[in-house]
Amino acid sequence: MTATPVLSASLTAIAGLRCKECGTEYAAQATHVCEMCFGPLEVKYDYAKIKRNVSREKIQSGPHSIWRYKDFLPVESDHPIDVGTGMTPLIKANRLAQHLGLKNLYIKNDAVNMPTLSFKDRVVSVALTRARELGFSTVSCASTGNLANSTAAIAAHAGLDCCVFIPADLEAGKVLGTLIYNPTLMAVNGNYDQVNRLCSEVANTHGWGFVNINLRPYYSEGSKTLAYEVAEQLDWQLPDHVVAPLASGSLFTKIYKGFREFVEVGLVEDKAVRFSGAQAAGCNPIATAFKQGRDFITPVKPDTVAKSLAIGNPADGVYALELARKTNGNIEDVTDAEIIDAMKLLAETEGIFTETAGGTTIATLKKLVEAGKISPDETTVVYITGNGLKTQEAVHGKIGAPLTIEPQLESFEQALKQAQPLDQLGKQPVLA
Repeated sequence: MTATPVLSASLTAIAGLRCKECGTEYAAQATHVCEMCFGPLEVKYDYAKIKRNVSREKIQSGPHSIWRYKDFLPVESDHPIDVGTGMTPLIKANRLAQHLGLKNLYIKNDAVNMPTLSFKDRVVSVALTRARELGFSTVSCASTGNLANSTAAIAAHAGLDCCVFIPADLEAGKVLGTLIYNPTLMAVNGNYDQVNRLCSEVANTHGWGFVNINLRPYYSEGSKTLAYEVAEQLDWQLPDHVVAPLASGSLFTKIYKGFREFVEVGLVEDKAVRFSGAQAAGCNPIATAFKQGRDFITPVKPDTVAKSLAIGNPADGVYALELARKTNGNIEDVTDAEIIDAMKLLAETEGIFTETAGGTTIATLKKLVEAGKISPDETTVVYITGNGLKTQEAVHGKIGAPLTIEPQLESFEQALKQAQPLDQLGKQPVLA
């Protein structure tokens, strides 16, 4: 078969789709795999057109959401689906930095992203806007939880029919956080990779818009906004080092792409940014390949508390490997026990309750610092991608219990004597 001719996109900077492997170009339609080599497709842009149309001032005067960066996103509508997604805090993490021996540590906190408290709201907002432009009335996804929440919520807002697929063993908070929006929810007796294979068959049979299958080229571009926001929040500068979680590998690579696009159009000065990735030991195909010096990924069967990272056959794993190596970064894995300890550490030092994916990232940060792979002087940004309220099971029974007392002062005083003394770090405030 021959590739479909690229369509003109005179009103936007979208110049079609292009295969990441062989370079074959396609129209900007609902397709994600190259007909020539079966490589993945990604959106191609006219950066000269973007450069003529964009400025720092235009961005700063735009919506307080990801759509302030609309010039860089693969949509044509002047009225994208905007539910307030994006512009989450970039927090100077002084107390965590002190604990780890760092000087310039920042946390990009998508645990408070709208509307469903994970970074997936970014990619879904873009994917569903494009789905609507392409004429889809039913949208879907294969999900480890957060994506199901986002797809169901944003589809409800947009008035789109929604059917989502999840592994049957997900955390209760993520199941409830999907059902509340009244989609059709399919819980599959299998792991994520089995769910994803089923969804590919459904997409081919029913013609629905699957955000992470036939709409994947557009969906994945939403992660670039995590780069744009950090650059803007750092006063239009790039950091020295990024630490981010790895599931499919897409988020990792798109943050890099976002930084490079800002350089391309002159919004920030060029700078070498190191990229380090975080995986759970119970699902670590990319970390294993990195440590063994391989340029290919061997799939694994996931077995970890970090279910949102439990993708045993990561679609963008090879590209994540390449990125870590070419930027002089690292890819590490951490145990479930280290993940839970890191969730507690982040909460106790910075007041952020992250899900297990965030615990994985903080534990990896700690491991890299202890190994001397992150310099204390580097401006390091750590990406926290989801909220701990969704994975409460992970810390249940591991964070103590309330002291039950009677409504009398004497009962309080007796309980206070029995309480464990506060940690020394917790007693000492750190000045910003």
